[in-house]
Amino acid sequence: MSKQANPTLIGAFVLGAIALAVITTLLLAGGTWFGKRQQHVLYFEGAAQGLQVGAPVVFLGVKVGTVKQIQLGHDEKTRRFLVPVTIEIEPQVVHTRGVEPIDLRDRATVRKLVERGLRGRLRTQSLLTGQLYVDLDFHPDKPPHYAALDPELSEIPTIRTTVEELTNKLEGFALDKFVADVASISSAINKLMSDPATQELPKRLNATLRQLESLANHLDARSKPIFKEASQDLVAMRKALEGAQTAMAKVETAMAKVETAADKVSNLASPDSKMVGNMSRASDELAQAAASLRRLSAQDSPTVQNMNATLKEISRAANALRLLAETLEEQPDAIYRGKREKRAP
Repeated sequence: MSKQANPTLIGAFVLGAIALAVITTLLLAGGTWFGKRQQHVLYFEGAAQGLQVGAPVVFLGVKVGTVKQIQLGHDEKTRRFLVPVTIEIEPQVVHTRGVEPIDLRDRATVRKLVERGLRGRLRTQSLLTGQLYVDLDFHPDKPPHYAALDPELSEIPTIRTTVEELTNKLEGFALDKFVADVASISSAINKLMSDPATQELPKRLNATLRQLESLANHLDARSKPIFKEASQDLVAMRKALEGAQTAMAKVETAMAKVETAADKVSNLASPDSKMVGNMSRASDELAQAAASLRRLSAQDSPTVQNMNATLKEISRAANALRLLAETLEEQPDAIYRGKREKRAP
């Protein structure tokens, strides 16, 4: 007979398997089942081919959530179709220092980040598969555009990808006119190249190059004597410049001496100098002496009158001496006999 199975053992085994399955699920889920998650919506223009539910949401290169829903919406104001993408942010807190932590799940916090330039766009996750993901980054130069199709959800403005912007620019490009211009330019080039004058250009260029080569050789042969003479002229010029520099140095020295002498003359000629004072005093004394001579030489001055009287007396004395001499010449004995009167003839 076979042994009967123990129900208690079987029940314990089943409970253990269930507990192990729950623990494994929690570990795989990363403990996010018990965390509160916040959803935000992004409205993308154009096709979102390649974006799938479960695609990562990356903020500054770090995964912060996943794509939960992709829908198709219509804006009645602009009459355009949009692709609303609902994302779910994981309970991940941005670590900061000294202030309150930043929670990307909070609607008010996200709105402040949007004011600082937070924008969302689609980027390629894999070039082979063409899968896309939602990238959140700061673009303060891009103004925010809100669709607001669902006011109950927190909206993050979106911007176009580089490919979309390029496509938008190419849509307004006048391709027909561009092709016509290219065809016209091509026709003109063909006509120019088929012209006989254009075909002769290589021959003319070759001849010109040969002439230039011959001219260069001729100039090379003639340039050596010219360079030699130029070198000699440069040496002579250098010597002349050295002589000029020496002369300029002497002139500067002489100018310095002249300036020194001029300073000395200026100091001597200054009103406060000793020489000017002596000359002033000498001039005053000469003026006084001249005035004294003028007073002495005047007709009515006592000195002149005395001199006139003296001259008169001297004149009388001279006359007396002349008479005495004449008398002694005629009468030598008049000194002891006395003067005799002259007899009449």
